[in-house]
Amino acid sequence: MPGQIIAQPNPPPDPSDLPDSIRECAVHLIDTSKIVTESELHAIQKFRRAANYIAAAMIFLRDNILLERRLTFDDIKPRLLGHWGTCPGLVLVYAHLNRIIKKTNLDSLLVVGPGHGAPAVLASLWLEDSLSPFWEPYTRDRAGLTRLITKFSAPGGFPSHINAETPGSIHEGGELGYALSVAFGAVMDNPHLVVTCVVGDGEAETGPTATAWHAYKYIDPAESGAVLPIVHVNGFKISERTIYGCMDDKELIALFSGYGYLVRIVSDLEHIDEDLAASMEWALDKISHIQQAARSGSPIVKPCWPVLILRTPKGWTCPRMMHGEFIEGSFHSHQVPLPQAKTSQEELQALQGWLQSYGPHDLFATKGGGGVVEGAPIEELLSIVPDKKDKKLGGRKEAYAAFQPIQVPEWTHLGAQKGSQASCMKVVGTLLRDTIKENPTTFRIFSPDEIVSNKLDAVFDVTGRNLQWDVASRAQGGRVIEILSEHTCQGMLQGYTLTGRTAFFPSYEAFLGIVHTMMVQYSKFTKMAHETYWRHDVGSVNYLETSTWARQEHNGFSHQNPSFIGAVLNLKPALARVYLPPDANCFLSTVAHCLRAKNYVNLMVGSKQPTPVWLSPEEANKHCTAGSSIWKFASVDDGVNPDVVLVGIGVEVTFEVIAAAALLRKMAPALRVRVINVTDLMILGPHGSHPHALSADDFDTLFTKDKNIIINYHGYAIEVKGLIFGRPAVDRITIEGYREEGTTTSPFDMMLCNHTSRYHVAAAAIRAGALFNEKVSTEAHENAAYMMHMAAKDKEYIFVHGMDPEGTFDTPKFD
Repeated sequence: MPGQIIAQPNPPPDPSDLPDSIRECAVHLIDTSKIVTESELHAIQKFRRAANYIAAAMIFLRDNILLERRLTFDDIKPRLLGHWGTCPGLVLVYAHLNRIIKKTNLDSLLVVGPGHGAPAVLASLWLEDSLSPFWEPYTRDRAGLTRLITKFSAPGGFPSHINAETPGSIHEGGELGYALSVAFGAVMDNPHLVVTCVVGDGEAETGPTATAWHAYKYIDPAESGAVLPIVHVNGFKISERTIYGCMDDKELIALFSGYGYLVRIVSDLEHIDEDLAASMEWALDKISHIQQAARSGSPIVKPCWPVLILRTPKGWTCPRMMHGEFIEGSFHSHQVPLPQAKTSQEELQALQGWLQSYGPHDLFATKGGGGVVEGAPIEELLSIVPDKKDKKLGGRKEAYAAFQPIQVPEWTHLGAQKGSQASCMKVVGTLLRDTIKENPTTFRIFSPDEIVSNKLDAVFDVTGRNLQWDVASRAQGGRVIEILSEHTCQGMLQGYTLTGRTAFFPSYEAFLGIVHTMMVQYSKFTKMAHETYWRHDVGSVNYLETSTWARQEHNGFSHQNPSFIGAVLNLKPALARVYLPPDANCFLSTVAHCLRAKNYVNLMVGSKQPTPVWLSPEEANKHCTAGSSIWKFASVDDGVNPDVVLVGIGVEVTFEVIAAAALLRKMAPALRVRVINVTDLMILGPHGSHPHALSADDFDTLFTKDKNIIINYHGYAIEVKGLIFGRPAVDRITIEGYREEGTTTSPFDMMLCNHTSRYHVAAAAIRAGALFNEKVSTEAHENAAYMMHMAAKDKEYIFVHGMDPEGTFDTPKFD
């Protein structure tokens, strides 16, 4: 069946078999009728009517925006786009937030999980006059209202989802599941802030949301703000009931009590405004109590934070039935309740009645004069709107102008000795340690429980973890958030970054792909933010991939996956950066740069095992600034007039290139080799394809115009092939990379399995160089074959002894 058949609108859940005593775990307020004054109640109700009218009109109307005559087909948009079903609930929340902000002077952001409910948010923003300060054409008058309604989901207007062009927003809500973790990230180190987060009952079915309910356990109320979650249970998704919609109050109370929350059910539809107003005031009082206890030095151990469960019908206030099917209170109202309004007289008449039911002529001034602005909302409904711009939900600077650049410590004294071997991650850990010391309230590390495993544990010299449920880290001001959910780490990182701070996300290489689409969604938001003139800079999102496929001592094939590189390469070039620093000092230089950078998605890939330090700190800085350079120490005659060019991109595969160069000095001394390391992957693309891409002349100077190029790459070879497409003479370039070959085996066997070993590089170099050097060509076949024989012998040794031959990873010598 195309959609679920229901016997009644807004069907109630079947009663559960749980004991009635569970209801005692919920919060029951004695009298909700006295919280809101009569004047406040009338203002809230008129605000809701006005916002609901505008939201519905945005979906349908191209003209006649205030119903000053009967609707005709010409008044209806040619394409009906938008999502009505969640809008009435979002408007309800927005109206009550306005009231309580004005009453209590609350500092609040609104994070909307159902981002497809943009009409509700945009309508409310227009009513409170938070659009025109950012978008001049959207004035609070007839002209501004006309533009808002007629241009919605049309070229030149606002899109169907909340995005970076929406004032007050820090979350798009297109891909569901991340609103809650974003909200928790936003309140970290913002002790004044309460973020109200609406979680739709469709979004509540996602895995990321299920884990994010634990995020409050990482909030220290002494140093951070609070999140007020509102679970909007309207019962339906696109064509089916939701899980939460089929759960009765006892089941929901049991679920959220189990998570550790104090639950308040808001469902009195006849008195919904009184119910929600009282519930919000109770929740904020509870939050204040928890915070005051912590900030006075007597924190509550394992405090129960409030959560509101708001039950309202799907598509509330739209037509009840059409064509014999329920609309209000069913999935039919999820998107466009009257999809044939452009061509069906019956649906057009229903639309007329629906919009007229809000009484737009009582809510907006249809005529100007005498101090009245034509098209403006009446003063009564504006009486609940905060007076100060920066108190309005659309005017909060945390959402668009809060960037606090961090102080990145000078790092060269942390560098490793050139010629030694050092773990890239260990030295990076010292830089992160010093960064935390310099930025005690504006820098955090979010990691899926891998700080120690990834050898970044130097940070624990100056800080700790921040799990408030653990006595060892409670109320200690820890700057490290470790939770074994990449989704939750990513969401909190987004909220923290978009509200002006800087974050760092280290992870096993194989599992960063878990947040691939989250990262893409975030990049879409930041792309639009970058193109929105009134949005200020934000810090870059910094990913650190280690525990890579090349060195998996404790793990196997499941932990071998470098695909996140390709995900970042697919982003808008202006915002994407991928770095594969070849040694510890280059890694320090790269991390320092990324921590200072703004607006980017930075990906750094490297090894946690000790590897050679090829460059001094000064040389590393110069190399990283260039993005690539000729390594003269490994090249013949400093790389002048080469027969072949060897390129390493990545720590371990660069080691194999250097080892191959050393081997060739002995086995094929007549071969003239130029060795290049690429640390900034983006230089490879054709000029103009990326801000870092080399010009044609610079590319030819570095890689030669006509010599064969052998590239040993850490990731999938197709990624480099895609980058260099468009460069001339690419047929002279051979690329090897990860081939999806691996298991729990020795490090060098991984190189052999994936054809990235020194023997494979050397054999390819001999064959390629022989085309330009007659002295090499006379013995090319013999020498190349011998290289592969050596590879076979080493593999045989590994299988017999269970380890790599002694000296395999000694630093190559060029005596």
